[in-house]
Amino acid sequence: MVTYREETDTMGVVRVPEDAYYGAQTQRAVDNIPIGGIRMPLAFVRALALIKRCGAEVNRRLGLLEPRLAEAVVSAAREVLEGRLDDQFPVGVFQTGSGTSSNMNLNEVIASRANEILTGRKGGRSPVHPNDHVNLGQSSNDAVPSAIHIAALTAIHGRLIPALRSLHRALAGKAAEFADVRKIGRTHLQDAVPMTLGQEFSGYARQVELAVERVLAVEPRLAELALGGTAVGTGVNAHPDFAAETIVLIARETGIGFRRADNPFEAQAARDAAVEASAALKTLAVSLTKIANDLRWLGSGPRCGLGEIALPSLQPGSSIMPGKVNPVVPEAVLQVAAQVIGNDTTVTIAGQSGSFELNVMMPVIAYNLLQSVDLLTSAAEVLAENCIEGIRADREACAAFIERSLALVTGLVPRIGYDRAAAVAQRAYASGRTVRAVLIEEKILPVEEIDTLLNI
Repeated sequence: MVTYREETDTMGVVRVPEDAYYGAQTQRAVDNIPIGGIRMPLAFVRALALIKRCGAEVNRRLGLLEPRLAEAVVSAAREVLEGRLDDQFPVGVFQTGSGTSSNMNLNEVIASRANEILTGRKGGRSPVHPNDHVNLGQSSNDAVPSAIHIAALTAIHGRLIPALRSLHRALAGKAAEFADVRKIGRTHLQDAVPMTLGQEFSGYARQVELAVERVLAVEPRLAELALGGTAVGTGVNAHPDFAAETIVLIARETGIGFRRADNPFEAQAARDAAVEASAALKTLAVSLTKIANDLRWLGSGPRCGLGEIALPSLQPGSSIMPGKVNPVVPEAVLQVAAQVIGNDTTVTIAGQSGSFELNVMMPVIAYNLLQSVDLLTSAAEVLAENCIEGIRADREACAAFIERSLALVTGLVPRIGYDRAAAVAQRAYASGRTVRAVLIEEKILPVEEIDTLLNI
């Protein structure tokens, strides 16, 4: 049976589950805004906890927070960072647009756990108060956007970039492996001139390489933190040294060059850096869509498609057709890309909602941006490990397509002219013969020269 305790805040009394660390304001957010059931990402919660931990250390050093209270806050925040209190963050994404519900959820959890450390009893607002002590020198309006930047850039550096570099290595490896596999190129879904399978894969590798550059290019803006601006950017109620010293600790902890925003009013009123980051992730999603679709087509068949490559067989592909194997990983990647592109639309719309001194859609920006990073990380890892590394080239199929292609006449143009070459292609198509057969049978050119010209 769940037991409750009563807690009082500025809005009155509320009943809070006895075994919960969170307090009255969190409970009101959970009870009064139960929309969707989607909780805020734990990566965001931990980024916010890092701000609280570093902030408490700085406030102690500045003489604003009693050492014993600061130590308790730091200890409680560390437990959040270690994932030991993950079940204490029930606030949903769809809440107040400043993210105040999430900020107070964390303030109350840390205060409650700190009080338990100090007194043996969880909950309450003394000796550690969620606003006066945990939130000291901060506002939701500067802490939440800072947490979004910290969580996003930490995930990009720690997970996404390594995953993309692994994918790039896998694709570049296949480009080298297939360097001597000649195949037909295609434009407009029509036969074009010959190329190598290695050249085709080198294009995919370069797409991923450029994606890494694009994503990293947003770092200078994401590295700017709004911390220190408090309510509207003026820094009211914050010690003048609080933000700079706290950000130094955050940078040291993460190994990322976070710094105080050049203009706190921009940093709180606009979420342009998040929109920019989301756009880079969307571009990556578009690149993965191109690659995954090509892999599906190149591996189509096995007997009635292109079949120029063989994808790894991961699972039965049909509940009714025995022996059918589908391109599971490319299809999964395509769905990830679709989700990320949709997330970017949400972030874009939310980014437009900066009214005067504050954006009021920060929670949904945090959720979609961080989900995109997570999804793309997993997609890149799975694509590299479970698909690209196991791809084999069907050299016979590639060679056969080249021989049957009418586009081989392109190599004849410098020798016999465009019109005569087009006529050869038309006769080959009408008769069902290859270009080579028409040239030889009609004795248009010597055999040795034909072999040279068709080897384009």
